[in-house]
Amino acid sequence: MALIPAESLQYFEQMIYLPMVIVVLERNREAFEKGDFKLRKPYVNITEKAIKLVQADLKSAKQYMRDHNLKLLKGDVDKTTTTYTFFHGGYEQDRRYLNVRLRNRTEELLEMYLVKVN
Repeated sequence: MALIPAESLQYFEQMIYLPMVIVVLERNREAFEKGDFKLRKPYVNITEKAIKLVQADLKSAKQYMRDHNLKLLKGDVDKTTTTYTFFHGGYEQDRRYLNVRLRNRTEELLEMYLVKVN
């Protein structure tokens, strides 16, 4: 089994985490739009700007994956872990991620993108 090169690993992980960040941001935007806020426009604008930043990074990751013939498939999900299969150079490698780690890393990235917007 071939190991995933370190340079490619970050793109596999972006393909895991960035879609989750987008889902969270889109749900938050919807909550801001429908919520009982006195001034909702600033919240919606910040959220939309963050979504655009994440989408741009996701687009770059997808391009890298295409250019290097890499593929990611989401596998089994149970109470504690989610399995992903990484395809690289004719090989495949299963990796299990703790769901709590997925949540925590998504939260870290969400905060990072919201800080970038300012």
